[in-house]
Amino acid sequence: MDRKILKLLIINPGSTSTKVSLYENETSLFEENLFHDAPELLKFKHVNDQIPFRYNVILDMLKGHDIDPKDIDIFVGRGGSAYTQPGGVTVIDRKLYEDTVAGVGGSEHPAKLGVMLAWKFSQEYGKDAYTLNPTNVDEYCDLARLTGIKGIYRFSHSHVLNQKAVAQYHAHNVLHKRYRDSNFIVAHIDGGITVSAHEKGKMIDGNMGADGEGAFTPTRIGSVPVLALLDYIEEHSVSEVRLMCSRGGGFVSLFGTADSDKIHALVEAGDKKATLVWNTMIYQICKQIGEMSTVLKGNVEGILLTGGLMRFNDVIETIKERCEWIAPVSVYPGEMEQDALAHSVLRALDGEDPILTYQGKPVWDGFEGIEF
Repeated sequence: MDRKILKLLIINPGSTSTKVSLYENETSLFEENLFHDAPELLKFKHVNDQIPFRYNVILDMLKGHDIDPKDIDIFVGRGGSAYTQPGGVTVIDRKLYEDTVAGVGGSEHPAKLGVMLAWKFSQEYGKDAYTLNPTNVDEYCDLARLTGIKGIYRFSHSHVLNQKAVAQYHAHNVLHKRYRDSNFIVAHIDGGITVSAHEKGKMIDGNMGADGEGAFTPTRIGSVPVLALLDYIEEHSVSEVRLMCSRGGGFVSLFGTADSDKIHALVEAGDKKATLVWNTMIYQICKQIGEMSTVLKGNVEGILLTGGLMRFNDVIETIKERCEWIAPVSVYPGEMEQDALAHSVLRALDGEDPILTYQGKPVWDGFEGIEF
């Protein structure tokens, strides 16, 4: 039996953009990537405050395509910031919406706005809303969780959606095997940067990119020595540092803009400051890839590079120069998130994959048989 024709609006907020696509079943009718420079977004005190701005941007975009939102059947939003969740398609209900607004997962990543926007559209027009593989999918191994401070643990805050989509594509189309039988290092390199170890279909370790860990990025501070950061906080504020972890650090702090094209143009013009900053960012990405190779004990079938900064050839070539001895490097420019969001929801609606319900509690609740 042929499936009913469904129109799906895919809403994918990033740290500096809102990507919106309209699908008719598996076919993308159009896609727009609406850029918002960091200074514009920094006008909003909290990431949640961006909702009216981004909602109206989407409405204007739909109007420009002569699309009435009431004719859309399904709203799908990228997610994050609620309690940790298992991977897969999840219905956006009031509990997931409220926990996303509250940021109970502890990470204020702009991806959370996808759930909030999809919920707003669904309530306004009486339609269903879903999310897939939010930034807080947690599949970490126990060794990746513990820190040297009692009661503080590491959790997965990553570009799970795109990383898994790219890994699944590479496993199926290049290695001709299943993702759950493969080992990869996947690096999503854009306004935010996350590098993760994928072992047999699970993201068992990686950097908490929106929490101030890993390479600095166009919008984030990355890893900073703790004592130096404490000295900085004494003269500034905790709230300022929180902002710099997600959307006010990196290029924004060093140059006043998150626009990588502007910074790279300075590099090409021979600007010494821009060249140092740019090459340091790449250097730190390579260090992360090396870390993840040890997590997988050197059993790496591919290093997969994805994200918006793959439009810069020097990023690719430098990573290859430093890391290709570990495993072959493959490049997937941009991301596969829009297709993943649309196609996965359609498969779930067809009954091929389960539709999950948010449980309102973390996936991981402690080490079995061990108390701290």
